[in-house]
Amino acid sequence: MPRADVPWWAIGARWLLVPVFLATGLGKALDLTGFAAVLGTYRLLPAPVLLPAALAMTAAELAIAAGLAWRPVLRLAARAGLALALVNTAVLTLTLARGIALANCGCFGVFLARPLRPWTPVEDLVLAGLAALVLAGHRGARC
Repeated sequence: MPRADVPWWAIGARWLLVPVFLATGLGKALDLTGFAAVLGTYRLLPAPVLLPAALAMTAAELAIAAGLAWRPVLRLAARAGLALALVNTAVLTLTLARGIALANCGCFGVFLARPLRPWTPVEDLVLAGLAALVLAGHRGARC
């Protein structure tokens, strides 16, 4: 049920983000070792931390989706979603700048492979913007 003290655009942004973070987290969870291998193609992390990083990122996305759906932790989840989207934007941009061609950016794990393209970081900036809208709209609201 919509809350009178929260603008419609913040509610809309929130409910757009929930399925996105759920889909990205579930996509990665279906094959964690495969997603760890995708992380290795970015050439940013040493091999021993790839699987823990894959697990952490997957858990974070699933926790963000759950947190955005649960009012008591909504603002914390939106902050985490904003931070994760900005980190992803930076990593994707850095990878593009380094000229690394990726057949799978890993955004949805292994099974829904998408190549890294120049607009891929923009998609994460959109997610960051949506998370910022959630935060702005829920500022001062009793969640």
